[in-house]
Parts: sequence; structure tokens; C-alpha cells
Amino acid sequence: MKIRKDFTFDAAHNLIKYHGKCERLHGHTYKLAVILEGSIAQDGEDMIIDFCEISSIVKSKIISRLDHCYINDLISQPTAENIALWIWHELEHDLERENCRLFEIRLWETATSCVIINREDIN
Repeated sequence: MKIRKDFTFDAAHNLIKYHGKCERLHGHTYKLAVILEGSIAQDGEDMIIDFCEISSIVKSKIISRLDHCYINDLISQPTAENIALWIWHELEHDLERENCRLFEIRLWETATSCVIINREDIN
């Protein structure tokens, strides 16, 4: 079974190794989907993981650091792919439980452009 929690954040970046309009400073309203896979915990709550717990972890580890920031201060070439990989590595261990683990990160840079990273891409 899989569960998903969505987030948004606004941030600026420029792609210094890219030759085109995105090499100039610009911003996006990013949409982030965090997807976990697992089984219902046998703790009496009948959940894979509480959505509030996911929200707390993602807001603490990701949103608080990326929202309204200049992403180049954290990631030297902040393409959507590199940002998604950074997010994966920041969240992977904090979201791991006995019954679930991080399965996929989806990051939309625009309403029509998204990068998807899942366990197969990492392993």
C-alpha cells in the first residue's frame, strides 16, 4: 500500500551550468509529493504512518529550509532532478519505520514539468 502527502514551497534559483533563460535568477512555486510504501502498523491505530507525522518531518527537514530561499546556497546546480535527489536523501532515514519506507519523491517545478525519483532510481 502507498500513501502520499503533498506540499508547496516558493524558492529561487539559477542554473549556472545551463545555457538558456534558466541560467538567470528566477523563482518557482514548487509542488512536492512524498510517497511512502508500507503495511498497516499493528499498533491499534490501523495506519501506515500518521499524515501529521509526515507533515511535521517534511516541514522541518525540507520546507523550512527551501521555502523562500535561494536554492543555490544548498545545491550548487539546483535542477529539478538535483533538488529531488537532495530531498530524497534528507527524508529517507527520518521516514523509515518498521512497517514503511520512502517510496517516491515527485517534484513539480511548474504545473506541467515534474521529476519523479523512486527506490529503483536510488538503489
